[in-house]
Amino acid sequence: MKKTVCELFAGVGGFRVGLERLNSGWKTTWFSQWEPGASKQWAHDCYVSHFGDIKDLAGKYTTGIDIAEVKKKNIPDHTLLVGGFPCQDYSVAHGLSSEKGIRGKKGVLWWQIYEILKIKKPPFCLFENVDRLLKSPSKQRGRDFAVMLACFNSLGYSVEWRVVNAAQYGAAQRRRRTFIFAYKNNTKYAKNHKKDELESTVKKDGFFASVFPIEKTELDKQADLYEKITSVSDRFKFDFQNSGVMKSGRIFTTKASALEEKPILLKKIVEKGKVSDEFFIPEDKMEKWKYMKGAKKIERTAKTGFKYIFSEGAISFPDSLDLPSRTMLTSESTLNRSSHVIKDIKTGKLRILTPKETERLQGFDDNWTDTGMPKRMRYFCMGNALVVPMITRMGKHLDEIIKNEAN
Repeated sequence: MKKTVCELFAGVGGFRVGLERLNSGWKTTWFSQWEPGASKQWAHDCYVSHFGDIKDLAGKYTTGIDIAEVKKKNIPDHTLLVGGFPCQDYSVAHGLSSEKGIRGKKGVLWWQIYEILKIKKPPFCLFENVDRLLKSPSKQRGRDFAVMLACFNSLGYSVEWRVVNAAQYGAAQRRRRTFIFAYKNNTKYAKNHKKDELESTVKKDGFFASVFPIEKTELDKQADLYEKITSVSDRFKFDFQNSGVMKSGRIFTTKASALEEKPILLKKIVEKGKVSDEFFIPEDKMEKWKYMKGAKKIERTAKTGFKYIFSEGAISFPDSLDLPSRTMLTSESTLNRSSHVIKDIKTGKLRILTPKETERLQGFDDNWTDTGMPKRMRYFCMGNALVVPMITRMGKHLDEIIKNEAN
């Protein structure tokens, strides 16, 4: 079996960078990156500047257009389908007859993945999403993730998932993301794990238990999916924990605690030399920063006229250099509560992170996004990216899986 990969919602290439760092033969057959509403596709252009563009099977360059406009049959075959896609409302609308008529809400990117799975049938998939995916929506907890599981199940896949805090496995950022590993039930990997109990898959023998060791688990829960995807969307509600598995419609989930490794501290990734003045906080903005970062209670009025108190706790100001960083968002560097502010090592003055430092937080090479895009977009792209070393770590285990398939 070839080590071929298709990268959806590719951003600036985090999955590809992570896999290619293994130097084990991974080849990207196609990718897709399109930012809706953007006048210029900065992330796509950054990706192409590093790796070049790729034609589809029709001989056209379709990597930088809306994935909904791409003919799925023209996507080159691949062994592994990867991507980090938005957490959206995955409820489905009923078709006129039977399950064949289901359709997702317009614009929801999961259904583009679903179409690719139906047509291209990749034996393995690895996806990334925010941790709240497992709990959404608030009015029907677990429905959205269950719809995804039901889609996989209908196409003959088993699925494992795990919420990973990257700092607990040696990274520089306390970034929590849900990783999803799916595999066709006719693969050797599936057949080798067919006799495994669901519980042992999650706690001992499965993909994520092998890659991200567990110290302990608690709150074991089990459930069965409804057979029809529409029924799952209409009625299914379940308290998914941060780790679990689905095989043949049967679900086992548990709250896993990481066997923690020593993280990289923020002081290890910040620039030690002279930093440009543009990154330092001006005196006339200092009070605003202090207010944004501080604790506050504010009286607000709802649309109904109901008055309530909005409150939030303080955030460290500046961020400690002796800890891994907080999660980086797309708004990084702007004057807001979530942006990191550090004490510059050389001058002792307060400043925001530089683009190079944000690249280091995500595990990219220095100046990866220095490809002509504005600084604001460099921060945006890194806020959207994943922690590359986590992909390399999972890639090592994928190497073993693909080798066993070939044998």
